Amino acid sequence: MRLRTLIVDDEPLAREGLRMWLAADPYVCSIQEAKDGREAVAAIRSDRPDLVFLDVQMPEMDGFSVVDEVGAERMPAVVFVTAHDQHAIQAFEINAVDYLLKPVTEERFTEAFTRAKTRLQAGPTVDSNRQIIGLLQTIVSPRRYMKRVAVRSVGKTVFVDVDEIDWIEAAENYVQLHCGKTIHLLHVPMNTLEKSLDPEGFLRIHRSTIVNLGRIKDLQPGVHGEYVVTLRSGVRLQSGRTYQEKLRALTANPF
Repeated sequence: MRLRTLIVDDEPLAREGLRMWLAADPYVCSIQEAKDGREAVAAIRSDRPDLVFLDVQMPEMDGFSVVDEVGAERMPAVVFVTAHDQHAIQAFEINAVDYLLKPVTEERFTEAFTRAKTRLQAGPTVDSNRQIIGLLQTIVSPRRYMKRVAVRSVGKTVFVDVDEIDWIEAAENYVQLHCGKTIHLLHVPMNTLEKSLDPEGFLRIHRSTIVNLGRIKDLQPGVHGEYVVTLRSGVRLQSGRTYQEKLRALTANPF
């Protein structure tokens, strides 16, 4: 397999390092460079490389814009290059997609390049490119979670800040928002509401119960892996057995 490659990066030293490592591979038959997004789009369209090393952060036209301009379905295989920290990169590792973290090491380059060559031998890259793009966009533009809920009640709409919610209870196609002594009824499935809440602030402990983590006073383990969760208001909630690992994680201090 002979590979035509393209390096896209606005930093000359970064391009030089990748070029040096690519040149040492006998399967690489050509190495092109682009110093910005516009040059990258032109090179991809005219020369149709097999593999592109694409920097995510570039002025004027970043890596995302390059993909948008070319079209994911027409993009070659991509190894993204990013300066994001290791915590963000874990998302790539879990999903087994290709990336290089700056500053790039030769060992990590070899690993990513080998993975890319294996993918090229396996066939089309459209679906994998779309997956990578989605992950990168999620990291660079973190999801915005709901800050307040609009509840319709007796001819008016009441706005409830999510921080005011103690816990949430499923009620068929509705949910009940428990805010102190007040209960609001919201017409939305439990699963839909859960996806709109910040997981740093809310935790599902049962298929029918979500709690505000800031309202938890203590946890009492049961004999079958479940927990009794006591809120600061005195309310006691029973967790489901399948949620025991998430609750156990709450009991571990970060030091």
